[in-house]
Amino acid sequence: MGRVSQAQAEENRRRVVETASRLFREQGTHVSVADLMKAAGLTHGGFYKQFASKEALVDEATAHAFDGLARLREDGLERHAGQRDAAQRALISTYLSAEHRDSAADGCPAAALASDMARGSGNDEARRVYAEGVADFAQWLASEDGAEDDNGIARLCTMVGALVLARATQGSPISEEILTTAREALTDDTDATDAGSAEPTSPAVRRP
Repeated sequence: MGRVSQAQAEENRRRVVETASRLFREQGTHVSVADLMKAAGLTHGGFYKQFASKEALVDEATAHAFDGLARLREDGLERHAGQRDAAQRALISTYLSAEHRDSAADGCPAAALASDMARGSGNDEARRVYAEGVADFAQWLASEDGAEDDNGIARLCTMVGALVLARATQGSPISEEILTTAREALTDDTDATDAGSAEPTSPAVRRP
């Protein structure tokens, strides 16, 4: 069999990073290289032609997940004509939904990778990328008027904490209650949003 072209090698690398990003969020960074490559539809032996180590892949997969979150925020701003407050509320509603709770592989890396980073499963670079991603998300969630007492961290803590608890209690009534209570606390929008919807039913939401 001939050597893989540069274009194909780049495509394979992209596929591995995307697959790892999803599996790490869904199952944790302990997923084996063999399982990762199988999920990506590639051979185990090809891994070390692309990556120096699994730790290097954890770095890239973590960055990839946070890049996706950043794109989601930018898409939200575009969808709401640059109105940050409306975009924030739409994202909060989506974030604290049953759909997001049930889709860890495609969800927020701040919540999905928190335990791995806290236990030291990520190396220094992965933890740096994670910390920067969390800080950027908190900054985006801050009030548009830039009030000193609102830098977005409280909102982010509420969102991530609620999502983690909702996933941990999935299948019990309190899981839905956690999502609903946190969403209402952050949006003061008790009537406009269903817990399972991807967007608020009304963009005309009020500042908390």
